Amino acid sequence: MTEPLAPASISLRLYPHDLAPREVVTELMAQARVTEAAGFDGVMTSEHHAGFPNYLPNPLLAATWALEATEHIWAAASPMLLPLRNVNQIIEDYGWTSHRFPGRVGAGFAAGALRDDFDLSGVPFEEMVPRFKEALPKVVAGLRGEPEGLLAADPGVQALREHPVPVVSAAQSPAAGRRAAALGIGLLYDSLVSVERAAEISRVHREGGGDGARILIRRVWLGEPPADAVAVQMERFRDAASASTQRHWGEGDSIVASTDAAEVAEGLAALVASTGSDALNLRVFHAGISPAQARSQIERIGLEVLPLLRAMLAAQG
Repeated sequence: MTEPLAPASISLRLYPHDLAPREVVTELMAQARVTEAAGFDGVMTSEHHAGFPNYLPNPLLAATWALEATEHIWAAASPMLLPLRNVNQIIEDYGWTSHRFPGRVGAGFAAGALRDDFDLSGVPFEEMVPRFKEALPKVVAGLRGEPEGLLAADPGVQALREHPVPVVSAAQSPAAGRRAAALGIGLLYDSLVSVERAAEISRVHREGGGDGARILIRRVWLGEPPADAVAVQMERFRDAASASTQRHWGEGDSIVASTDAAEVAEGLAALVASTGSDALNLRVFHAGISPAQARSQIERIGLEVLPLLRAMLAAQG
């Protein structure tokens, strides 16, 4: 088992399917078990609100479902939208969750993108970036067991000095890379970020003495990808992302797909090298695919692609 969010880790993103709520929870837990059996190091969950399709409002809660269903893989709410929550409560929640699942909890944070998330939370959308910049150093310090003020009295937080929660920050700009480097944390890239943009941010992070992994998210499919589902997912991405974000997307749909497992592994290994990344977070979910399709892909990629990919990454150093 790797440490949460560690360099050389290969993890999977989990998403709720179009099911009744109780079935969403059951299926997410089932896919976590499939992910563990297939040989992945961990899973990530992410956040949107107000019924945004195929997302959940509390990614840490969803991560605990995955942890409860498995024995050794790690889980990270990554990213959690930092400006929407009280920083001290985030630290408390992560701290005590990490004691329930020792060595298996990671944390990733982002500023956000959707106005509905902020409206629902009562946070002015225009304050998104300033709130994120102010909160990130505080949450990083807290998850190292070095919080400010009254929270220093919480024994669950105090114990994080011996067992800190690993943290990454979503990064779409060189400024974000420098910020993460200064805090000694890793990076999490957008699944559509261009190779050139990710490489630029990685260089800045590395030159700034950045610690932690630089994790590249990529969508992957072994076989012929479901074209209609991919098209719907891309439309959702475009509707949700700002124009400035989309300017730094790569061409096409950024899916690494082939009927040949070796080609998929080679494509992913090449992306790691060219982007300056050192870890991968893979996504098989697209809008409208069935749980059976997702489980099949998790199993096949884990059993057919991961062994080849790990060997390639090890050879790259």
